[in-house]
Amino acid sequence: MSFFATLIALLLEQARPLDRGNPVYAAVRAWVQWVSRNLDAGQRHHGRLAWCVAVLLPTALALGVDWLLSYLVGWPLAMVWNVVVLYVTLGFRQFSHHFTRIRDALESGDEAQARQYLADWQQVQADDLPRSEIVRHVIEYSVLAAHRHVFGVLACYSIGSALGLGPAGAVFYRMAEFVGRVLGPGGRMADASAAMQRAASAAWSAIDWLPARLTAVSFAAVGNFEQAIDNWRFQTQLFPNDDDGVILAATAGAIDIRLGGAALRARSAAADEAGPLDGDGSTTPGRDPEVGHLRSVVGLVWRSVVVWMLLLALLTLARLLG
Repeated sequence: MSFFATLIALLLEQARPLDRGNPVYAAVRAWVQWVSRNLDAGQRHHGRLAWCVAVLLPTALALGVDWLLSYLVGWPLAMVWNVVVLYVTLGFRQFSHHFTRIRDALESGDEAQARQYLADWQQVQADDLPRSEIVRHVIEYSVLAAHRHVFGVLACYSIGSALGLGPAGAVFYRMAEFVGRVLGPGGRMADASAAMQRAASAAWSAIDWLPARLTAVSFAAVGNFEQAIDNWRFQTQLFPNDDDGVILAATAGAIDIRLGGAALRARSAAADEAGPLDGDGSTTPGRDPEVGHLRSVVGLVWRSVVVWMLLLALLTLARLLG
């Protein structure tokens, strides 16, 4: 069932993507804000409690509905529930419009517009970026977005389905990602305490450890495998975050481009300054990023999706035969 649910959800998302202001996303934002406001009292245990409530209650709700439909109603409605959950947690169209706008601007030679689109997307200062740096940043941000919106969700959903947890894994991953992004250090909800920020950041790092490496393996499998693995082993430390570094290093090796270096620091629109992330400024081996590499990234991502779908098909077939 996991294969068919994922396939239907991906097709629906391509045909009719969710708007960023849809009621589901609005409800999630309101829920996380309510939890932070009422449970985050500044102490370590308060931060951990707030994180558990914000992430685990929606996960338990998804699991409870799945079990109720599976055991009391029947698998067809459980299948529909899986599709609905995947539709709101999984999808390219939740970020791909940013990528497409920047790529089209670069291909038309409008670098100023591309810089503005990049700044609007990531809330960074991009006024002085040369063309190659615009491409590099677009590749890095897009690959990480593809991981968090597609491959990380697929990994957790597949693991959860194999354990009989239905779509709970997908909800767990996306809620952990969202809480880590908005309540972690530098998050959009600036009123979160330091304890809440540490709890959200530590939890996200632990949860994303395995999915990040599965994404890196899939990129290596459909790209230059030897160079991707070599970069994974020796270039990951060039990036500030270990989990993101694994993905970016493998991506650089898979399509033989330079990534890393003096990266921008994402910031809120209200911040006064933006500067480089911590790091030594080194880059991975490979060619300088060019606009044509954006299409290579698209191909890499879609080939990886095919690999994941084949794995899900095999898992579904094994469960049917078993």
